[in-house]
Amino acid sequence: MKASEPRLLSRRGSAPSSDGERPVRLLFDARYIRTDFHDGISRFSAELARAVHEAAPAAGMDAVFLIHDDEQRRLLPEGARVLRIHAPTSPLEPFTALILNRRRPDVVFSPMQTIGSLGRRFRLILTLHDTIYYRHRTPPHDLPAPVRLGWRIFHLSYAPQRFVLNGADLVATVSETSKRQFAAARLTKRPVLVLANAPQRLEELLPAEARGGGSRADGPPRNIVYMGSFMPYKNVETLMLAMADLPEHTLHLLSRISPERRGELEAFMPPGASIVFHGGVSDEQYAALLDDRAVLATLSLDEGYGLPIAEALAFGVPAVVSDLEIFREVAGEGALFVPAQDPAAFAAAVRSLDDAAVRERVVAAGRAHMERYSWERSARLLLDAVRGLSER
Repeated sequence: MKASEPRLLSRRGSAPSSDGERPVRLLFDARYIRTDFHDGISRFSAELARAVHEAAPAAGMDAVFLIHDDEQRRLLPEGARVLRIHAPTSPLEPFTALILNRRRPDVVFSPMQTIGSLGRRFRLILTLHDTIYYRHRTPPHDLPAPVRLGWRIFHLSYAPQRFVLNGADLVATVSETSKRQFAAARLTKRPVLVLANAPQRLEELLPAEARGGGSRADGPPRNIVYMGSFMPYKNVETLMLAMADLPEHTLHLLSRISPERRGELEAFMPPGASIVFHGGVSDEQYAALLDDRAVLATLSLDEGYGLPIAEALAFGVPAVVSDLEIFREVAGEGALFVPAQDPAAFAAAVRSLDDAAVRERVVAAGRAHMERYSWERSARLLLDAVRGLSER
């Protein structure tokens, strides 16, 4: 078997739909699911794949998931049919459509925009999550060096992105904010579909005896939780400076961090401040920290989405965040908004949550706002779009 030949790793063929018609053949690109820990793209891929797998039969779809690593199978729903091809960082990626043509899909959906569309004989949906890398061009550090170089070159101009996106029939994104930014930059001539991120179910990650509220409602927040990277635009320095006015609180910095970056940030630590660098936590540890009288915080100067905010609000945890358009969309009235570079304003907002009435209002508003987001809803929107494309 040639390296470029796709290999179906479960049963071949497809069953007819209940009305006797051939189901729509959908290939879902699940190659961005990480097998060590989820980043944003990985979690988006895995959660949407689960919901699509569950909804596809009733929608008359035959969904098959593209993988490049056998380990990815365990992160897909039980019974999911998979097709193994090359990795998305492979030199073969520009020719992926020519490889997939052999499988005769009706529609291919990718949670990214880099899948090759050259010579395709199927409908194609590409995803661009946001435009943040045009403003902050540093690529993910775990990519191979040639890919990182190509990443930087790609984001020097909108022209390559326009070329790529216009090679699709439909472009997906994760927020109305991103959709407006695409229009402002004239990134694509194709219709744009919003498939919103949805929060993971943190309640399910707690021990059974701690579910149903835990210590979240035991009193005013005393722990401030930050989940995110330590890139300069994340503005973690201001969070640390604010701790000078919050001596009774502890700031928990959860994500992995290099020794060099940690040393830079420790220079901003006020005397006597309680700040803990966790260096990475599991999802279960993340849920436990939020469950312990916490407030979710971020003072990012720029952002593509803000999934930790959504997760906290759905979990019943208040948030204090910088006043960004995307955060307004994600949080609604379920967060307190402050100027990004004002540590005193941040500290005052955190202290305002000592008032039970304020805290209860913010938590209730956050939970109500998050009811509009679910992976099931995003899957239905995607499958409706797939159906529409297949009928054209």
